[in-house]
Amino acid sequence: MTTIATEYRTRLQHKEECGDGTVAFYFERPSGFEFKAGQYVDVTLINPSETDPDGSTRSFSLASGPAEEHLLIVTRVRDTAFKRVLQNLPIHTEVELEGPFGSFTLHENPSKPAIFFAGGIGIAPFSSMVLHAAKERPQYPLYLFYSNHHPESAVFLKAFQELEKKAPNFRFIPTMTGIGRSHSSWSGETGFIGPEMLSRYLPNFQAPICYLAGSPRFVAAMWKMLKCAGIDGDDVRREEFVGY
Repeated sequence: MTTIATEYRTRLQHKEECGDGTVAFYFERPSGFEFKAGQYVDVTLINPSETDPDGSTRSFSLASGPAEEHLLIVTRVRDTAFKRVLQNLPIHTEVELEGPFGSFTLHENPSKPAIFFAGGIGIAPFSSMVLHAAKERPQYPLYLFYSNHHPESAVFLKAFQELEKKAPNFRFIPTMTGIGRSHSSWSGETGFIGPEMLSRYLPNFQAPICYLAGSPRFVAAMWKMLKCAGIDGDDVRREEFVGY
């Protein structure tokens, strides 16, 4: 499918907190809007009540699957003019949407497993990819390693846990790096994603395609780990999330 970036108008349908300091925004899907899992859009506020030097437009990965009726974006709440206005948007408020953009999308060869490494809000494009592949490409082996400080900050944690039960080609491995500061019980993995953790879930890599998304620091650490593990750099795709 070829996608062409264009401009649309859409309205906010629903918003909800989906983790500590994180809000999910559900927008109407404009007629004719098509995208590939993993792509992003530019969202522009119309006549915002306040602005700053960065302007009224921000880029967001689409966290919804390409077949869903709504468009979902998630973002950490920060004390900026854009985020304050976005967080306080009344339901049915209209915004401008431009896109889709980006080539951070799933590979086509089903014989190559897809291994996702997400840090924090970097989960957004992988949400779209996993939802799409689990339903439309059941022959794809999918592994999602997801690093957060604690369960309270892990966006879509329960949704991925439920999806793992339904999708036989999907394995979900969340890990918490600051569980000592959490008020929730946790029996899963703890600590940073490293070779030892990979070896427990990936006894052999079988020439995978690896996808990295998160803060620049997280992406750099995962890139270094994969290079040390002998993964070909051409089989690693990266997207850094700055300012979230």
